[in-house]
Amino acid sequence: MTDLPVSSSARSALDVALETIREVGALVRGRFYSAKEIAYKGPSNLVTDVDMEAEAFIKGALSREFPRMGFLGEESGAAGSDDGFRWIVDPVDGTRNYAAGVPHFAISMALADGPAVLLGVTYDPMRDELFHAVRGHGAFLNGAPISASKRTAVADTLVGFDMSGADVRAACALTLVQGLWPGLQGVRVMGSATLGLAYAAAGRLDIYFHHNVAPWD
Repeated sequence: MTDLPVSSSARSALDVALETIREVGALVRGRFYSAKEIAYKGPSNLVTDVDMEAEAFIKGALSREFPRMGFLGEESGAAGSDDGFRWIVDPVDGTRNYAAGVPHFAISMALADGPAVLLGVTYDPMRDELFHAVRGHGAFLNGAPISASKRTAVADTLVGFDMSGADVRAACALTLVQGLWPGLQGVRVMGSATLGLAYAAAGRLDIYFHHNVAPWD
């Protein structure tokens, strides 16, 4: 098993990540049915006040436990060095779903050491599903081991995908799906890259693709 850093309170990075993501999940879930302040970072890229509050919560919790580690968040950007240990965070992946009242979104956190990702945690607070993986130690859903699909024939597959923004690559994704259809079991547009990837890791989707994932996804 990968040796993970130990925090100032003598806990492993995984334990800190799991506790922090559940705490911020409760915050995000608690705001799901309430009014939200919405701003736009681009024509089809929105952010809510909950995204900002959740990222600040995570950043504060991690900096108390690991004060010398770097941080990269979708909303606040980079802080500290990207050489060595660095947390990578998306406080709400699937913000458009979240803002629209669609209960399909997640919080994601990872710890990297330079270019190597040591652990990743994805939490769906509406379903209370906690996915995590540690480098060299497998992947888990609520503590139980998971594995990717073993299907090899496209005709037998359930395919998930997403498009970020209305651009040429998004149009290519639609063209690709159109070329495959109807030669598969079904297609799902997920609305959350981190959940799409987690579902692929758990074998719920046989294939997941996205033309423009970011590090925090």
